[in-house]
Amino acid sequence: MKKDDQYLVGYSRPPVQHQFKPGQSGNPSGRPKGTRGFISDLRDELAEVVSIAEGDGTVEVTKQRAIIKTLVVQAVAGDARAIATIIGSCARVFEEEEEGDDQQAPEDSVIMQEILKRPPKRGKRAPAKTKPRPEELS
Repeated sequence: MKKDDQYLVGYSRPPVQHQFKPGQSGNPSGRPKGTRGFISDLRDELAEVVSIAEGDGTVEVTKQRAIIKTLVVQAVAGDARAIATIIGSCARVFEEEEEGDDQQAPEDSVIMQEILKRPPKRGKRAPAKTKPRPEELS
């Protein structure tokens, strides 16, 4: 069938004059060079240095380190979500390192078991108001 013959234009069949020529890209300008992605932006943001209060003075650390310090402090204080976040992160990060090492250090497992045994600390509650019992009124 020649191009001059009846060419049916319709769904998935654009007119011949609007079809891409051989070797022509559908997006000639493409993605601009140097466009940064989410991961690059996140790495740069977490690498920035901030001052945090520690002890009696201030310390300059990266934002990533500041987040980790805050998370560890919350976990040590008994925050169950912080503990779960740290344990999950450790499992993912250290899994790669331990693939070749089948045996975990005994002191590490003991520490993790102790952390998991501790009940999370809760905020102080006001004593519940109860009605006095009849025998208490006499």
